[in-house]
Amino acid sequence: MSIEFFNESGFDGINEEMLLDVAAFTLAAMDLSPEAEATITCVDEDTIAELHMHWMNLPGPTDVMSFPIDELTPGFHTTRPDADMAGPAMLGDIVLCPAFAQKQADAGGHSLAHELALLTTHSCLHLLGYDHGTPAEEKEMFALQNEILADWYDDVQRRGKKFPPKPTGPQAFPSAADRADLDEQLASNALADGEIPAIGEPQHNDGESTTDESQVER
Repeated sequence: MSIEFFNESGFDGINEEMLLDVAAFTLAAMDLSPEAEATITCVDEDTIAELHMHWMNLPGPTDVMSFPIDELTPGFHTTRPDADMAGPAMLGDIVLCPAFAQKQADAGGHSLAHELALLTTHSCLHLLGYDHGTPAEEKEMFALQNEILADWYDDVQRRGKKFPPKPTGPQAFPSAADRADLDEQLASNALADGEIPAIGEPQHNDGESTTDESQVER
C-alpha cells in the first residue's frame, strides 16, 4: 500500500508509524490491491472545523473526515492472483484531528494512539464505501471495524512491533451506541464550558443518514 502521512496539527505524540501500519493492515484485510493509494493528514481543531462547515454544514470540530476519490475498478478490490490487474488508484484522503481525538480518548479511558488507530480503521472503511446511515449498515460497519482493529493488534504482537498494547476498556472496541454515548458526554462537557459542542462520527437517526449527499464521510 502507498499511504502518505502529513502532520499539520502541531500536536505532539502522534505515532505516524502506527497509523500507517493500521491503515495498510485495514486495506489489506479488505483484499485491496497493493497498488492502493491514500493519504492521512492530521490537522488542528480550527482547520477541521472549517472543513466540517464547508462539506457538512455543521459547526465546530469533529474527530475525522473521509474524502473518497475513485470508484474501485474491476480487479482493484482484490489480491487474488487470477484477477485482472488494475493500475494504481487513489482511494482518497483521511483527515484526523488529534486534539479532538484526545478528548475522546480521555473520555473513553484509552490512549490517544488507540483512538487514532480506531478512527483510521473506521475512515479506511468509509473510503471503501462503507457507511452507517441505517441500523443495518451501522451494525455491519462497526462490527467489521472492531474485528479488523482487534486482528491488527494481534498481528502487531506477532510481528513484535513496539506499539501501545491493545486496550481492554468498554470504549476500546465500541458499538455505535457506545460512540453515541461518548459524543453526548463530550457535548455536555463542551456546553458546560461554554463551547460549541464538537461532533464525532454521526450515527443513524430513525434509519436516516446523517451525512450529506457529497462524497465526504465522517
